[in-house]
Amino acid sequence: MADALHELSAAELGRRLASGALASRALCEALIARHQAINDKFGAFTHLDEADVLAQADASDARRKAGQGRGPLEGIPVGIKDNVAVKGQPLTCSSKMLAPLVSPYDSHVAERLRAAGAILFGRLNMDEFAMGSSTENSAFRKAFNPWDLERIPGGSSGGSAAALAAGLVPLALGSDTGGSIRQPASHCGVVGLKPTYGLISRFGLVAFASSLDQIGPMARSVEDCALLLDALASADARDMTCFGPSDRALTPAGDARKLRIGVPKGFLGKGVAPEVATAVNAAVEFYRSQGCAVSEVELPSADLAVPTYYVVATAEASSNLGRYDGVRYGHRSAVSGTPVEMMTASRSEGFGPEVKRRILLGTFVLSAGYADAYYVRALRARAKIRAEYLAALAGVDVLLTPTVPTPAFKVGEKAADPLQLYLEDVFTIPANLAGLPAISVPCGKSGRLPVGFHLVGAPLSESKLLAAGRLFEDAHGYAHQQAPL
Repeated sequence: MADALHELSAAELGRRLASGALASRALCEALIARHQAINDKFGAFTHLDEADVLAQADASDARRKAGQGRGPLEGIPVGIKDNVAVKGQPLTCSSKMLAPLVSPYDSHVAERLRAAGAILFGRLNMDEFAMGSSTENSAFRKAFNPWDLERIPGGSSGGSAAALAAGLVPLALGSDTGGSIRQPASHCGVVGLKPTYGLISRFGLVAFASSLDQIGPMARSVEDCALLLDALASADARDMTCFGPSDRALTPAGDARKLRIGVPKGFLGKGVAPEVATAVNAAVEFYRSQGCAVSEVELPSADLAVPTYYVVATAEASSNLGRYDGVRYGHRSAVSGTPVEMMTASRSEGFGPEVKRRILLGTFVLSAGYADAYYVRALRARAKIRAEYLAALAGVDVLLTPTVPTPAFKVGEKAADPLQLYLEDVFTIPANLAGLPAISVPCGKSGRLPVGFHLVGAPLSESKLLAAGRLFEDAHGYAHQQAPL
């Protein structure tokens, strides 16, 4: 039974649970058994409290029996990235700085999932403090791609994508600061959505770069991704950037076959692997064959996105992570000496190399004499990029690009060259800088490695993105694909 259950969609699991053909406990027992059998191969989860999962499942089954089911996620497991707070569960951001912290409260999204009846199913591996594109920066264990265990699953939500691709969980949460949902979704052959900035509350998300961070849904199909998005999107007064109830109206999807699709000029050129370009071009031609109007659009400042991002994001990271000093928050070193020596030792021991690199870079761009030259100019470039994207989206409904320039690379292949890793997010970063919704949808394979394409829309156009993704997915059979483990 376990083999059948891990292959089912969240929507189908919901139908079986609602009809009484399946109990949540049986489902969770099957997924726990699969976790025990294969998780050590690729490190998707860093923690799973099996007793807690089964207690949640029993409570869900009792609600069903009493006719008190809470909604379409009743009894369905959802994996949680380890930077999202869940009361009573570890909250470490895959960092020694926070281990062994147990969260004393629920994030807003955890509250939403509980209200929808979902089972909060374990802690998913990630790059430390969400800083990375490969999940090689986890302080506890590297994660690997279930399609090829010698390759990375992407990052920073690599554990979420890998768990989905391996059938360990039907739904998962990720966070996305520069592509951390969409890039691993592409590498692992799943669907990942970064919502409009402010659509989902960030309360209880450990901050990396607050003006860029967003929580979003990940799943093995567009339908399941939409199901999870519906549960997460809600106003929350505890997040000042979250839309209020009167400002949350999503743009209607309309007929996906009548969408106007813009292909940014030059985005399929230099740096894009031939197999990725072929798969994405095929997706463009599919939409054209369905009646969509396809046109080329200009985004002249797109080349500024990566350098702009790595100034803005590192500056905000430097500010946000300043609280981890061994006094107020985080690991405290046993080194004796002055407070400055203790603080230095605590940060040296607690943070990994990539986090240190970004803190140092962010501190530099904010320092006296350099802030105007770097940070202020980056803010101006960010405003220019946003203006250009909004102008392009005034003439089309969605923009279509590759999600990532290449298929998943081998573990360690780019570890010595951070700049190459940073370029992994060249197509995904602009949506974060502009606060726009974007989705990655599987569209092909390079050998056995998945390839995804990327759709970006205007603010609050998630319904259009999902409709466009569903149109492609229904015609190509990539929904619910799993790695052959």
